[in-house]
Amino acid sequence: MLEKYLEINPEVEKALRENRAVVALESTIIAHGMPYPKNVETALRVEEIIRENQGVPATIGIINGRMKVGLTREEIEHMAKSGDVMKVSRRDIPFAIAQKLDGATTVAGTMIGASLAGISVFVTGGIGGVHREAGETFDISADLQEFASTNVAVVCAGAKSILDIGLTLEYLETHGVPVIGYGTEEFPAFYTRKSGFKVDYRVDTPEALASAAKVKWDLGLRGGMVIGNPIPTEYEMAYDTINRAIEEALDEAKELGIKGKETTPFLLSKIKAITSGASLESNIQLVYNNARLGAKFALELSKLY
Repeated sequence: MLEKYLEINPEVEKALRENRAVVALESTIIAHGMPYPKNVETALRVEEIIRENQGVPATIGIINGRMKVGLTREEIEHMAKSGDVMKVSRRDIPFAIAQKLDGATTVAGTMIGASLAGISVFVTGGIGGVHREAGETFDISADLQEFASTNVAVVCAGAKSILDIGLTLEYLETHGVPVIGYGTEEFPAFYTRKSGFKVDYRVDTPEALASAAKVKWDLGLRGGMVIGNPIPTEYEMAYDTINRAIEEALDEAKELGIKGKETTPFLLSKIKAITSGASLESNIQLVYNNARLGAKFALELSKLY
C-alpha cells in the first residue's frame, strides 16, 4: 500500500538495505527558502558534502502526488524553478498526494517522509518553533509536535531567531524532546551562535550523539532529538545587527497582516534585504556545516545496528 504513495530513489534504497549512513534533506529551502539558481547550487552542494563524509543524501519532496525520498538533479531543478510548489507540512501531505500536486516538505513533512523510508537522521537549517506573540496568535510550528512523535533526529543551527526561542525550548521540554548542543552548552539562534538559553545536554562527538539516539529508540522512547549545531564563527552575524533586522521585519509583517505559514518566508526575505544579503550567505554556510555533522552522526549510528 505504501508503495502507492512513496517512491525511494534506488541509490537510497540500496544504502538503507546495506545499513549505510543515509541523511534526509528538506526541499522547502529549495522551493521557498532561496532564489534561483542559488537554491539549486546550495542543494547540490549539501548533497556533495554528505557524500564527502561517507553518507548518502536523500532530499525529500512531493512531485506529481508522489512522496519522493531522494530527489534527482532534474527533480531538484524542477522544485527550484517551478512557481507552483506548495509548502507541505503534516496536515498538507494527504491533499498534496491525493490531488497530484508538487510539494516542498517542511521540517515536519521531511521527518514524516524520512520515517516512512526508514531514515533516522535529518539535516536542516533551522527548526520552526513558537512565534513571538504566540500568547495572542497561538502561532506554533507543527515541527515541534513532530519532534515529539517521529523517531528522526534533527541536526540544525538552532531555532530561527525570528522565533521566541525561550518558549520554543519550554514546549520541547514539555513534550520530552531532548535538546542537545553540539560542542556548546547554549542553544544556537540560527544566524548567531548564542541565544541566551541553555541546552539540555552538551555532546562533543558524533559517536556520543549516535549512542544517545540508539538508547532512546531501543527503550521505545518515541520521538526525535534536536541537535543544535552552531553556525561557524566566521559566518556568524553580529547579534545586535540581526536582532534589529528581525524587529524591523516583524513590525512590517504585523502592519501587512502576514500570518501563519507565510510568516517565516516573508521575514527571512526581509532580513536578507535589510542585511544586504549577508543573512543569505550565513544561511548557506550553516546548512553546509550541519550537513557535515549529520553525515558523521548517521555514519556512527549505522555502525550500531
